[in-house]
Parts: sequence; C-alpha cells; structure tokens
Amino acid sequence: MLNVDTHVLLYAVTGALKPREMRLLQNETWSISAIVLWEIAKLSQLGRIAVDLDDPDVVRVLARLHVWPLTREIARESARLDIRGDPADELIGATSVVHKVPLLTRDRALLRSKIVPLA
Repeated sequence: MLNVDTHVLLYAVTGALKPREMRLLQNETWSISAIVLWEIAKLSQLGRIAVDLDDPDVVRVLARLHVWPLTREIARESARLDIRGDPADELIGATSVVHKVPLLTRDRALLRSKIVPLA
C-alpha cells in the first residue's frame, strides 16, 4: 500500500504522473489521508485546480482508495515531524508515519524528511 499526497492524486486523475510514479502505483493499493479530500475541495473552491470532488474521474479514483481518518495519533505525530509549513502536508506525512505506509509525493519539504517513509 502507498499513501498518495494531494498533488500526486491529482496528477493521477489528470494523467500527469511521471513514469516512476506510474510504475510505483500500478501494482499497489492507494491510500490517502482524509485531509486530501478537504485540500481538493479548497483548491477547487479557490480556482487553483479545474477538478473537484464531483468530477467523474475523481469519483472513480476515490472509489478505489483507502482513506485514512485523522486521529489523535496522527495529530500528535504531525507536531513531531522534522518538517514545518503546510499543515495539510504535515498531516499527510504523519499519516504515513503512524500507519507505516510509504508516501508518494513531489513535495520538497516532505522529500527532505528523515522521519516520513517515502516511496
């Protein structure tokens, strides 16, 4: 199983995955942190992306995913990470740490983490 961050999920929906991402995702179950759903809704509301949670491609992809709920453990772990910045990214990274699921991301801060398990 892989934990997929918001942007990688959006790249998957829009067909903009890099070859390495496609290889990693093709044989794995995908999961997301629940905060990813909120982030998609907000990005759509702000006009920063052209897809939303009602987009048929998004609905189709979401139906195949495992969604990790936000828990006390994840909130606590997010404050212990070696990255700071976007709170949503911190929760996404903490989800990977708590559930021991590698994260697939392009986010530079997350990629620099020595704590978050990366795909």
